[in-house]
Amino acid sequence: MLLLKRYFSRGNVIGQDLVGQRIKNVRRQRGFSQAQLAHPELSDSYVSLIESGKRTPTPAVLELLAEKLDCSLTYLINGVTAEQMEEIELALRYARLALDNGEVAEARARYAELLDDSGLVGLPQVRQDAEYGLALATHACGDLEAAIALLDGLRRRPSAAMAPERHVSVAIALSRSYRESGDLLQAVRVAEDILGGAVRPVWSEGLIELGTALLAAYAERGDLLRAHQFGAELLAAAELVGTPRATVLALWAEAIVAAETGRLDEAVSLANKALAIYSENGDSRGIAGLRIDYAQILLMARPAEVAACRDMLIRVESELQESSIGATFKMKCAHHLARAELMLGHPERAREHIQSVLNMIEDMPKELQTEARLLAGETMAELDLSEEASRQLTAVADLLEQAPPTRQAAHWWLSAAQVLERIDEPARSVDAYQRALACVGL
Repeated sequence: MLLLKRYFSRGNVIGQDLVGQRIKNVRRQRGFSQAQLAHPELSDSYVSLIESGKRTPTPAVLELLAEKLDCSLTYLINGVTAEQMEEIELALRYARLALDNGEVAEARARYAELLDDSGLVGLPQVRQDAEYGLALATHACGDLEAAIALLDGLRRRPSAAMAPERHVSVAIALSRSYRESGDLLQAVRVAEDILGGAVRPVWSEGLIELGTALLAAYAERGDLLRAHQFGAELLAAAELVGTPRATVLALWAEAIVAAETGRLDEAVSLANKALAIYSENGDSRGIAGLRIDYAQILLMARPAEVAACRDMLIRVESELQESSIGATFKMKCAHHLARAELMLGHPERAREHIQSVLNMIEDMPKELQTEARLLAGETMAELDLSEEASRQLTAVADLLEQAPPTRQAAHWWLSAAQVLERIDEPARSVDAYQRALACVGL
C-alpha cells in the first residue's frame, strides 16, 4: 500500500507513461493480447489507454494487472524488482549515514554511484533524494561551486515535482552555500524569495531554519542592525510555531549574532536557553553537537570560566567515545579542548588534543581543516616548535587560497598573520595581513 501511495503522490504521476510501457512489455513477454489481459475484469480499450499513457490505472487495477502478469507491483510502478528496490533503498540509507557521520567524501561517492544507476529512472522521488543528498555531501566537501549548481537545479524544478518541504530544504542549503562562497547577495535573495514576499507563508520549523540562514547572511555582510531586527522577529515566529526545535533554532541563531556584535553575555544567555530546551527534547547526537558549539561560545565570551568549560568538554568527549556518533563531533570536541588547554597555559596538553584532531582531518570540510591547522600552528608556536608551526600555516594558506574572500576568511588570514609574526616570519606575516584586508575590500 505504501508503494501505491508513493505512485499516486505529488510528482510521481508524471511517470504513468512509463508504467504503461512496462505493462505492455511484460504483456508481450507473457504472450498475451490486450483482450486476454483485460478479460474479464477490464476492457481491452482501457488496457490500450493505460499502455499508451493516456489513462492512469487505479491502485486496484495496478494490483490486478501485476497479479495477471505474474510480476511484482514494484516493477510495474518503478521499473525495478522488489530486490532491486531494497538494494537502492539500502544504498540510500548508507549514503545518508556516511553524511551524518561526517564521512563526506564517502557520502558524495555513494550518492553519485546511486545516481548512475539506471534503475532510478522510474523512481523520481528516490532520485530527487539522491540528488539532494549529493548536493549536501558536495557542499560538505567544500566544493561550493558544484553544490550550488546541484541545488540551483533542484530549486528550479516545477513545484509539482517537489514537495514544499523539500523546496524549503533546498533553499536553506543553497543560501548557506552562497554565503560560504562569498556571494551574499544571492544568499539573501534565495531566502528572501520565500520569506520576504508581500504575503509570508505560515511559519514552520523549516521556515525558521531558512530564517536562520538569512540571519547568518545578514550578519556576514555586516548588516548587523537588520540581523538584530530579524533575529527578534525570528524568535517571535518560533514562539508561534511552538516546537522545541523551532525555538532552539531561533535562540541559537540569535546567540551567534549576539556574539558577532560583541554582546557576549547575551550570547551566552541565549545559548544557555537553547541548550536547556534541547537537552530535554532533543536526540543524543543533536545534544552533543549543541554542547560542543556552546563550549565555543563560552570560550569566546567568558575566558575566565575556561577551566569549567574544559571540564565540560572532557565529559562530552568521554560520552562521545562510548557512542557511535560521527567523527565530526569528536573532531570539534577535541579542537575546543585544545583551545581551552592553550588558554589555560597547558600547550603540551593542547598538543595532544590537536594531534587527535589532525588524525581525523582527512576528508573533513575545508572550514574545519582550516580551523584545525590554524590552532595546530598556534599550539606549535607556543611550544617554540617554529618549523612545525610554519608547516601548519603553509597548509592553512593553501586552503585559504581556494576559499572565497569572506569575513570568515579575513579572520583566518589575520590569525595566521599573528602566528607567523610570533615565529619570526615577517614577510609571510605581512602577506597574510594584506590578504585579510583584501577579503574585506581594503
